[in-house]
Formats: sequence, structure tokens, C-alpha cells
Amino acid sequence: MSRFVRASKYRHVFGQPYKKELRYDGVRLSKSTTTESTMCSVNTKFIAVIMETGGGGSFIVIPMEKVGRIDMNFPRVAGHKGAVLDLQWNPFNENIIASGSDDTTIKIWQLPDEELTETMTEPVVALKGHQRKVTIVQWHPTSNGILFSASADLTIRAWDVQKGEQFRQFEGFTNTIYAFSLSYDGSKFVATSKDKKIRVFDSHSGSIVQEGDAHSGSKGSRVVWLGDSDLALSTGFSKMSERQYSLWNTNDLSKSVKDENIDTSSGIIMPFFDEDSKMLYLAGKGDANIRYYEVTGDDKSPIVALDNYGSSDPQCGAGWLPKRACKVNECEVARFYKLHPKGVIEPLSMIVPRKGDQFQEDLFPDCRNDVPGQSAEDFIAGKNAKPNLCSLKDGFVPSGKPAFVAVQVKEEKKDVIENPKSAADYEEAYHKLRQMVKDLSNQKAQLEVKVRALEAAAK
Repeated sequence: MSRFVRASKYRHVFGQPYKKELRYDGVRLSKSTTTESTMCSVNTKFIAVIMETGGGGSFIVIPMEKVGRIDMNFPRVAGHKGAVLDLQWNPFNENIIASGSDDTTIKIWQLPDEELTETMTEPVVALKGHQRKVTIVQWHPTSNGILFSASADLTIRAWDVQKGEQFRQFEGFTNTIYAFSLSYDGSKFVATSKDKKIRVFDSHSGSIVQEGDAHSGSKGSRVVWLGDSDLALSTGFSKMSERQYSLWNTNDLSKSVKDENIDTSSGIIMPFFDEDSKMLYLAGKGDANIRYYEVTGDDKSPIVALDNYGSSDPQCGAGWLPKRACKVNECEVARFYKLHPKGVIEPLSMIVPRKGDQFQEDLFPDCRNDVPGQSAEDFIAGKNAKPNLCSLKDGFVPSGKPAFVAVQVKEEKKDVIENPKSAADYEEAYHKLRQMVKDLSNQKAQLEVKVRALEAAAK
């Protein structure tokens, strides 16, 4: 009896790591194990990675072409007072990046086209409003200048970055927010949290439109919206601490579409979805392999396992390259920037093995370009827009006109810590107040001397 093999052009995809001389080495990566972030964000120009630093938070921005060993004194982006917990490049202006921090703020940075020559400490916009650390930042996928953020204050907030102000707040969480992911046009988003619930929110009204029971394990979960479908996929743990994934219909979260246990490892699984090829990649923190699947949407087999890429080097994070920067003439359908705990950033190409160097239209349908579908004002007014797409047949050509330019808004510097939360904060505030009293006393004494001198001259 012949065995039926499902036809798929991605069935033989394999991972091809870059040669050692084309990697980035010597990067002091953050050793934090509690962050919800993938620790890295990549676009066609730069690689941004959260760094291990003391006395405030920082990240490093490496030009794509600067391969090899990174000098330990390489300039950083360092303007946060607490550790940087997440960062993401603006999809419509590749010189703009947002960072969320333990200091409760979100900062927007505008990088020059050339390599930084000195450490950057002044953001162009500082967004304040969260009461506790900001754990996730995510740009709206089609609206220019709209940013979403999640915080340990159990809220997700939406910001108009151009104006530097919050315009919407999403509530309903009863414990730590683990992850959220915006839909194809950004009209909704799906979120998971430590309260073991999965929720779908309306991005405009702020209301919860669906809610259900997610992974029953106590460890962290992640979630990703699966392209232009109504499906989402979450990764988490079972009661028996088995790693698993669950597929959800976002219109009905009363029961998952499919659940599958993966293994019994302890690392959080980071999901990445390629909306063009419909391929799903699962990379566990601490794992040395990356599993990949094809999302078919079929009722019988909605997700089909393809293969996995294995190596001897575990990953502590990963960056995902936009499709428009992939090498289409080499049938590169995806590229990761894998973070090694020892400070190496290793590019990893996912390739479909085909002969010839001609453009393969079936592998590369039109993908997102760098032009927003609508303005921030349109989104705030309640409108939705699909992403603008482009063909990669002749290579991606940048629009050349920045769709978003941040307005310079300098952060007001204050000498005293507002709302101290820890013993260290109280001690620092106490010493600063003592110094302020001392400075004011000196100023008073100097003024008294001047007054006495004037009185003596008048006599």
C-alpha cells in the first residue's frame, strides 16, 4: 500500500548558519532570564540587542554590514535609568526604535544612517504613564506612529508617538502579561498572561471580545497572531510542566483548535510566524534547535510539522528579519539572528533547496513594504487599513521618504525620585534631598553676604 505524502513546497526547508567570519562576536548580551522579550530586533539596516550593563539600561545598535568582533567600547544607546526589557524597530522608518524599561518609561530613539560614534543618551520622545516596568513594546503593523506597550501594572496602552501621549488603555488582566500580538491589520490583538487566560481585545474600543482558558502550567506563555487568518498560536506549559503549543480560533476562545505537547524542557518557547509562507518557527530559550511547521488551516491537519534545525549552540534570544530583506535569489524564505549566551550573534538562513538563481514566485508572494496603510489620526479615529505590499522580483527598493519623523521632546530631568518603590530608591531620594537642602543653604548664605555688603555700602 502506498503512503500518501502531503505536497508542500516547504517540506525540505533547511537551516544554513552563516560562516564564523560573517557573525557578530563579543557582544555583552543581557543575562536576564525573566524578560518577556526576544532580546533582539532586526531590520534591513541594523541589529539591536539588549546589553548587560550596570547603573541603568542600554542596548547596542550594530550596522548590518559590521560583521566580526564588536569592540567592548562600541557606542551604545543608554538613556534609561533601569534595565531595558524590550525593543522594536519602527516598520516604516528603519532609523526609529522604541525601547521599554524597568524604569517605567518607553523611549523613542532616532538613529543616524551611519554608525554611532558616541553613546546616545537623549531620546527624541519619552512616553510616561505606566506605573511599573514596561515589559513589551510593539508598533502597529499598518498605522504610522502608533505604539502599543505592556507593563507589570497589568495594563496595555496605546500611544501616539508623534504627539508623545497615550490615547487608549486596555485592562482586564489579573496577573503578569506574558505576551501580546496584533492582528494582520491591527484592528485586534491577542494576549496571554500569568492568570492562565488568553484574551482578544478590540484595538479601538479597548474591550475584551473573547476570553478563554489557556495553558494550565505556571511558567511563561507566548502568543502570535497567524497572519491574515483568524487563527492565533500560543506556546506554554501543561500542568505536568510539558512544553506545548495551542492553536486558537480568535472568534471563539472557549476551546483550542489543536493542542500538542512538544517535550519536557524548561525554556520558554519563542514563536515566529512568516505570514507569506505560512511557516511557524518555535525557538526555545536554552534550546540548540529550532522547530518549524506549516500552518495549513485545514480542519484535519491545521498545523503540520516539517523538520527542525539543530546545532550545538543554545539560543538565549533571536531576531527576525523582515521578508523584504531576505535573499530571494538564494531561496532564503526566512532569516534569524540567533543570540548565543557567550555573546555571539549568528545569522541563520532558512532555505528551500531549488536549483537556479531565478526568482521563484511561488515561494515569494508579495510582502509588506515600508509604506504605512494609514496615519495615526486615521487609527485613532477608528479606521483600519491593510498593509501595503510589494513584489520582491526585482529586489526591495526603499520608499526613500521617511513615513514617520519623531518630534524632539526632551525629557524633563528631575533631581528627586518620584514614588520610590524600593529601599534603594528611598535611600537615593534621601541623599538627593539632603544635597538639595545643603545647596539651598549655601545659596541662602551667599545671598545674605551680598545683602549685608549692600547695606554697608548704603551707609
